[in-house]
Amino acid sequence: MARERQSSANQAVASQGADKTHTKLAASAAHLEHSAEEQTDSADRRTELAADRTVLAAERTYAAWVRTGLAALASGIGARALLDKIVPNWLIGATGSVLILFSGFCFVAAVWRQMNKVRPPRPDTPRIPAALLIAINGFLLIVSLAALIGIWLP
Repeated sequence: MARERQSSANQAVASQGADKTHTKLAASAAHLEHSAEEQTDSADRRTELAADRTVLAAERTYAAWVRTGLAALASGIGARALLDKIVPNWLIGATGSVLILFSGFCFVAAVWRQMNKVRPPRPDTPRIPAALLIAINGFLLIVSLAALIGIWLP
């Protein structure tokens, strides 16, 4: 009889231990599930932030193209005044023309590069409107053409 009581007590302790272990496993599983959801949310957010960085990098590239075009335009216009009476007029015209044509290329390339779309997911950062890009760079292209004509006029 003592053995039966001892066996019964051992089974009760084992049952409590199993229940305790089961409870710990259930809590661990719930925590793991919550952790997996957080990781998924975190990965989605990192992807969105990467899309934002892509938009901002494209804007920096656009600014670099416009800056290079403006520098080439100023250099082309300044070539006439700077090189006057130093080199022949045809060389002044050729140098200025090359620089001004390069500035026009930069203005066109800036719009072309900026018009590339960012692939999904959609970024939170708004893009510069295409109409504004075309209007500003179109105006700069017209200024470049006017400067090109002005280089060759006396």
